[in-house]
Amino acid sequence: MKSVLLLVCLAVFSVGRAGAADRPNIVFFFADDQTISTLGCYGNPIVQTPNIDSLAERGVRFENAFVSHSICWVSRTTILTGLTGRSYGTPGQPELARADAVQTLYPDLLRRNGYRTGFFGKWHAKMPKGFRAEEHFDEFQAIGRNPYYKPQPDGSLRHETELIIDRGIEFLQSQPADKPFALNLWFNACHAEDSDRRPGIGHFPWPREVDGMYEDEQIPPPRLSASEIFDNLPDFLRTTINRERFFWRWNTDQKYQTNMRAYYRMVTGIDRGIGRFLAALQEAGMAENTIVVYSADNGYHMGNRGLAGKWSHFEESLRVPMIIADPRVDSDQRGKTVDAIALNLDLPATFLDWGGAEIPERYQGRSLSPLVEDGVPDDWRAESFHEHFAVRNRIPAFEGIRNERFKYVRYFDHGNHEFLHDLKNDPDELINLAGDPKHAETLQAMRQRTDRRVDQLGGPLDPLNGKFTSSTEPYPEASAANASGSGKDGFANLFNGRNLNGWVGDSKYWSVQDGALTGVTDGSLKMNQFLTWKGSTVRNFDLRVKVKVSEGGNSGIQYRGTPRPDLGLDVVTGYQCDVVANRPEYNGMLYEEKGRRILSHTGEKVVVDSDGQPWVIGTFPVKTFELETWHDYRVLARGNHHQHWIDGHPTADLIDLDPSGRALEGVLAVQVHVGPAMKIQYKDFRIKHLPDAMPLETAEDHPIPADAYGVKPQGKLPKDWKPPVFGEQ
Repeated sequence: MKSVLLLVCLAVFSVGRAGAADRPNIVFFFADDQTISTLGCYGNPIVQTPNIDSLAERGVRFENAFVSHSICWVSRTTILTGLTGRSYGTPGQPELARADAVQTLYPDLLRRNGYRTGFFGKWHAKMPKGFRAEEHFDEFQAIGRNPYYKPQPDGSLRHETELIIDRGIEFLQSQPADKPFALNLWFNACHAEDSDRRPGIGHFPWPREVDGMYEDEQIPPPRLSASEIFDNLPDFLRTTINRERFFWRWNTDQKYQTNMRAYYRMVTGIDRGIGRFLAALQEAGMAENTIVVYSADNGYHMGNRGLAGKWSHFEESLRVPMIIADPRVDSDQRGKTVDAIALNLDLPATFLDWGGAEIPERYQGRSLSPLVEDGVPDDWRAESFHEHFAVRNRIPAFEGIRNERFKYVRYFDHGNHEFLHDLKNDPDELINLAGDPKHAETLQAMRQRTDRRVDQLGGPLDPLNGKFTSSTEPYPEASAANASGSGKDGFANLFNGRNLNGWVGDSKYWSVQDGALTGVTDGSLKMNQFLTWKGSTVRNFDLRVKVKVSEGGNSGIQYRGTPRPDLGLDVVTGYQCDVVANRPEYNGMLYEEKGRRILSHTGEKVVVDSDGQPWVIGTFPVKTFELETWHDYRVLARGNHHQHWIDGHPTADLIDLDPSGRALEGVLAVQVHVGPAMKIQYKDFRIKHLPDAMPLETAEDHPIPADAYGVKPQGKLPKDWKPPVFGEQ
């Protein structure tokens, strides 16, 4: 394996400090949305992270590393400034950094001390008007995740993780021999692409070099997934963004497995990028004097507690990986773990300490260097402060402190709702002791220490401006409805009539013309081209759309589909209501893309048996619909019952009793087909999401009559082919 070969060539670091320069180089790899449970060196038995694991083997791994505020931009600005969010902002605008707080960042101080500094990757810091990030680094390039795959001059696509590593290697190659450097490589991975809620490559796009990894792995379910854990949360946590986004990506086993595999590929993509960079570092002869740091901007709920995202006071949200590999330390200090509390707040002070620069008195963290080199100082912190105030009108705000034994927080916009967790006896934080008289003294003491810490860091925040808005019901009847609003009739518009917002596909084939989604080909197409709705998966629904097709046109409305990135970024398999211009027996039929294929021709009422064989149990008239004219298509999917109509006339009615072949949820798409030159148009795309918990039809409900005959399969058949008859089987 490539990553293993990289490790072989990384006989990286010299022993001890002999010959090392006074000022080491510093490389800071910074991931997004990663809790410790997704790295091999922290105990994950499935995910492959050999290069990060190797850093831990020859460095120090922190078991209790936390962020002071669990959201991207606050955590990142804390590292740049050395200040908590409450301290770099104002009581009225805590998310926005003050000009004086960001006038001098840690890279500025390193530059003054002779360092060449670089930054490549995710910036996402909320800075005051007039702030210019590029002025604080010698080399700077913000690389975002919209989209993750960046078009290259040669027409190829390159993942942002790969581009960030590319820029980092270029930085190394231009590094003067007589100057130390500090390089920040801040990944967007493993952040979800929140606007693209297709399972797999939609939520968590990975570098294509790891295509197919983990496909056969069965990922264990979230450890804290019992429904009563979620039910015991207060209402304001059960209806927040954490719960809303749970229904985007974790609420069914299929979505959970697909998205976890995609997430793991993202992690392995980071690891392989790090391996590539470290190989370049070794080749440049700089490895023996370069300290490497790996961490993340916040933790991540991955279905635990029935939640998604970060933003909470629980350990999954606050705890992050932190690994420091310093080649200069004594060999007996390598490969160790440190239990002392470390914070993202400590990193800028650590970088300045390594660089021989003076640490400003205003910095609120401490250098981690002693913990890496020797051991935990006697005066090291025993308690840490944590808070959340970002997006305060939709994410519950809290503040509190944590030590080895207890964690105390209060959600101050919600009646000062308090939590007190005994981390020794209840490490999963399932029991709230705030109302237990036996712990009243502890509660009061931690409440007072929180008050003092709040005052030290800038004082209480201003009252919430406006009202707090819930994001979801704890158990929405139709989970897909979380993705889009609906009108009084219950239907949501999926297409705005102006542009492709909310849809993804190849712009060579898809555009908006005359207020309609429009697919055009010139007859040279070698593979069907899909345009996929990014808003959510669809389960049970009533879909209405107007369709116009040209002479020879062939398209389809794909639903409950599965993305197939192994075949192409936009390829979708699954059920399809066909749109076929010149074949009435196909127009409106039910087809399964790259699966069981034709399930029912137009005009056939079908039951698919438990082995996947479709049987015609009845028929209805087949009509011809005029070309180049708008027609009303309707798709109704309820459990395993599928029905199609064109202009109110039924074209398909099918019960799918095949448990291994059918799909109960998936993505929605349309396609333009291989064939002659054609033009396909869709407008007035509307969907009503029906309840998730619709009963499935059973064989007992729909016995197949003896005279039922098999659906004619697709493809060339023998001249004497006759359909099988059910009663003769």
